[in-house]
Amino acid sequence: MPEWLCLLRPERIAMVAEGPTEEEADAVERHFAYLVRLAQSGSVRLAGRTTTEDEHVFGIVVFEAPSEADARAQVDADPAIAEGVMSAEVFPFHVAVERPATPRQPGP
Repeated sequence: MPEWLCLLRPERIAMVAEGPTEEEADAVERHFAYLVRLAQSGSVRLAGRTTTEDEHVFGIVVFEAPSEADARAQVDADPAIAEGVMSAEVFPFHVAVERPATPRQPGP
């Protein structure tokens, strides 16, 4: 199955640096739940974000989808994207090296 990389950026940097509004926090919570569901279904391989809190902050999602249109539809269905809290760019991607799965504690 083709792989894709989604590059996510907050539309408002202050959301990360100073804290989200109530609406942003709600959208981000639903964004996280959406990614967890996609990971549980096998579509998302990994997701995370930088720990920077300035204009360099970004997140990535590496996932599988049968076509670019399907990949874009999956990204556009993300609540944070749909509600304009984050912007997203989608790129064709290929994971070349991956370590074996190890249990991880949920992070921030």
